[in-house]
Amino acid sequence: MLGWVLTFLIIAIIAGILGFGGVAVISVQIARILFLIFIVLFVVSLIMHLLRRSRLP
Repeated sequence: MLGWVLTFLIIAIIAGILGFGGVAVISVQIARILFLIFIVLFVVSLIMHLLRRSRLP
């Protein structure tokens, strides 16, 4: 998923350089949303791992 974030970020940078403002804004928004989803899933996974690890003898 982090790869998709980087892909949309690169698309946004290239579109911004070439003057396609609308495409750049949409790409940045998609990258931002995917990054937030990635962070949330990472935190949930980390918490679940810590909870599972503390239960083992």
